[in-house]
Amino acid sequence: MAEALKTEREFEFTAQDFEAVRRLIYSHAGITLSEAKVDMVYSRLARRLRATGLTSFQDYLALLKRGDGAEWEAFVNALTTNLTSFFREAHHFDILKGFLKNRRERPITIWSAAASTGEEPYSIAMTAVEALGDAHQGVRIMASDLDTQVLQKAREGVYPMERIAKMDAGRQQRFFLRGTGSREGLVKVRPQLQAMIGFFQLNLLDAQWSVKGPLDAIFCRNVMIYFDKPTQYRILQRMKPLLKPDGLLFLGHSEALYHAADLFRLRGQTVYEHAQPAPSRPLPAMKA
Repeated sequence: MAEALKTEREFEFTAQDFEAVRRLIYSHAGITLSEAKVDMVYSRLARRLRATGLTSFQDYLALLKRGDGAEWEAFVNALTTNLTSFFREAHHFDILKGFLKNRRERPITIWSAAASTGEEPYSIAMTAVEALGDAHQGVRIMASDLDTQVLQKAREGVYPMERIAKMDAGRQQRFFLRGTGSREGLVKVRPQLQAMIGFFQLNLLDAQWSVKGPLDAIFCRNVMIYFDKPTQYRILQRMKPLLKPDGLLFLGHSEALYHAADLFRLRGQTVYEHAQPAPSRPLPAMKA
């Protein structure tokens, strides 16, 4: 990688600056940035330089290293990618619907570990209502994310109309309110769904998690791709005891757990369950 990265930019951004950013986001959030992300990192953090009135990446990095809490939050938010949609990877919600119909114990507790702007946990809530009818009141959904800005959007539950355009009309009518006047073109999730979900900030690398088991299901989709394999394994180790013995772990379509086969085994369609413990071998007979 060249010593100076695109000198025509508004701010000088050297290879050393990029490496420093990579180390900081990895140590704080476990996110691994490849060299292909140079332009993305520059673009997003250049906004932070303008917002803070700083004129160099060296000064910005020094601000972070001094421990400025507000800017650390903005730094992490800037480098977190939040691509999501309602009923993304739709087969997961078909599987979840059948799974919920067969659950007898209450409450049913589900954790959405990368809630982003809320589409995933609201999709889980809609699935629970459709699967269980009035019994959905026994379902509790915990929805966390590293990014505080997207969590605020999730709590508000307000989206442009086009975000629900692919849903059938019945589902739209049942679960959303249409905006009028100054809110025309927007929809808001009905209070019935919002009451099922608790949103909160959580860093999967934190020493302590506020999430407590036992959980019936964990959605951790399109998150593991940002971590290296050792970090993935450590997170999965912590998730395993939170999940009920017959619980399900949902991952993204591009994620696989070959390196964690001792923890979880594939059930099908990027849905995992607890791995079965290896059978114990009898001790060899002692010689006389």
